[in-house]
Amino acid sequence: MRQSSVTDPYEYCRKITQRASKTFYWGSSFLPQPKRKAIWAVYAFCRMVDDIVDEAVEAEETREPRTAHLYGVKDPRCELDYWHQSLQHVYNGEGSGDSPIMQAWEDMLQTYAVPIKPALELLDGVAMDLSNRRYQSFAELELYCYRVAGTVGLLTSPIFGYNDERALTYAVELGIALQLTNILRDVGEDLRRNRIYLPLEEMERFRYSEEDLQQGVINDAFRELIHFQMARAEEYYIRGQQGIGLLHPDCQLSVKLSGVLYQRILERIRSNDYNVFTKRASVPLQTKLVAASACWVMQHVGSRYMVMYCK
Repeated sequence: MRQSSVTDPYEYCRKITQRASKTFYWGSSFLPQPKRKAIWAVYAFCRMVDDIVDEAVEAEETREPRTAHLYGVKDPRCELDYWHQSLQHVYNGEGSGDSPIMQAWEDMLQTYAVPIKPALELLDGVAMDLSNRRYQSFAELELYCYRVAGTVGLLTSPIFGYNDERALTYAVELGIALQLTNILRDVGEDLRRNRIYLPLEEMERFRYSEEDLQQGVINDAFRELIHFQMARAEEYYIRGQQGIGLLHPDCQLSVKLSGVLYQRILERIRSNDYNVFTKRASVPLQTKLVAASACWVMQHVGSRYMVMYCK
């Protein structure tokens, strides 16, 4: 969509969200409209800055870097700096300019006290992809996950509303769980961008080499490696979901459902026999409908019988 033709900034953000993440968009549909629109604004910002880096990397890899400027490839660091400055202008009350995303943020901030610090940390996180193509340890990867996803929990919590500061810690945990799931789902896609997010120390521990990964080898070592990563993600989900009950009741279903659906992605990876190279794990509509119904019953009825669907 041309930014100059935008008449409704929130609609612009909605379309970005719908196009980029069907699972996230599905979960947001269960929010009250004002909060739903604010969540779209946050997501659109996250998606936009992430795409800046992905598109720049893809462009650079298709031609010699020294000739990239001839093809109109923009400097991603300059673009990230633009968003950094745009955020500062909005939070300083200096206007949103012609960016529909910042226009939505300017309006959102009239109602919700979304902090700027996590947004700036998120920019630092996506900038890591410009220089980091490998992660030696999980400690390094965890920092990346915090910056690109844990911060999203800190940005969205004031929109959801919470009654206990512990909700923020749990929100970060849930954000990291979602990012770890993305990493496992996108192993093949990231590899084509020459990115490996699986910690190299852990690949070595399971006797699975980078050469194996490049060749798309799925053997027992790979299955054990991915199973280990999935178990870690599940631990983050368990911790993160403890905070859902601390959120405002009108948002609990949406957040719970988003977490449940992302966990289903891990199940799809298993059912695909850990093939994350040529098969993209996705959640079918029927599964989403069943999960939504089960989580609604859990929230409004509290039936123990439904725990198996929403655990």
